[in-house]
Amino acid sequence: MSAEVAIRHAYGNFTLDVAFTAASGGVTALFGPSGAGKTSIVHALAGLMRPAQGRIVLEGRTVLDTDAGIFIPPEKRRIGLVFQDARLFPHMSVEKNLLFGWRRSPVRADAGEIARTVTLLGLEKLLARAPKNLSGGEKSRVALGRALLASPDILLLDEPLASLDAARRAEILPWLERLRDIARIPIFYISHSLDEVARLADRVVLLDTGRVTAEGSVFDLLAGLGAEKPLGAVLEAWTGDIQDGLQTLKFDGGRLLVTDAHETGKRVRVRIGADDILVAREAPRSISANNILPVTISRVRLDGPRAEVEMHCGRARLVARVTAASASRLDLAPDIAAFAVIKSVMVEGS
Repeated sequence: MSAEVAIRHAYGNFTLDVAFTAASGGVTALFGPSGAGKTSIVHALAGLMRPAQGRIVLEGRTVLDTDAGIFIPPEKRRIGLVFQDARLFPHMSVEKNLLFGWRRSPVRADAGEIARTVTLLGLEKLLARAPKNLSGGEKSRVALGRALLASPDILLLDEPLASLDAARRAEILPWLERLRDIARIPIFYISHSLDEVARLADRVVLLDTGRVTAEGSVFDLLAGLGAEKPLGAVLEAWTGDIQDGLQTLKFDGGRLLVTDAHETGKRVRVRIGADDILVAREAPRSISANNILPVTISRVRLDGPRAEVEMHCGRARLVARVTAASASRLDLAPDIAAFAVIKSVMVEGS
């Protein structure tokens, strides 16, 4: 099953008018700048806002249908909601915070599920602590656990890392990856951070001024995005053998060699910056780059002195940002065979 969302609502001069779906399991990111309508969508999903028009179906259950007069109140929607500030109850221990929603859930997790959630989020040693004695990352993990133990049909994460510094974000991202990989319910992740979305999302809904501008797989949609440092590719890969200090990553289109050492046979996510991809018409020789991929150019888009060159390597999509002069000198055009020279690769565990 999945989540189906169609909302139309006006706020003064701003009109939210969106429609999209999300698969059961995995993460759908609502991504866009401030004022794009992300939080309004979260409020509508959670029942905190009643749209003028709309229909929302969560895991086969209609919670909003304005034509049919259906509006299920927030407390009956079985929504797990985590805000950017953890909002823990200061007078309760971590354990009591975790079980707050569980006590009120019509479908209670059993002792085994509670233990699995505690282990998943690494909370075993924190259960007796008060929230004031937790770090920012620990508070975020407790908030996630509390939401999960309410046995929700859907999980909403509204910029859960926005209030954390870089160190705390780095601490909690692996826990979010683990959650993504085992969750059996739709997860909506709201963010304006391209790095977070590229690392966590399976599907992306791009929003701007209250409209959906695009939606699709994270691997297809994010390449080329980012004003200052656009992404050149987001790939899913599997780790292979290590030789001479380099590990092989196998992806749909070929292989990459990286210095990062991960356990063999592990699924990882790879990000490559658009400025870290060079384009060659012939295979380079005597070059220090370890990764040279045969590609087919599918599109060249000029933007002033810059050019975005979209390429495909197997089913993988790559976008290089080069100068318009280079694109002209190399006579780059659709359907031309070329080579993508990768200067730098970022690998993240999945």
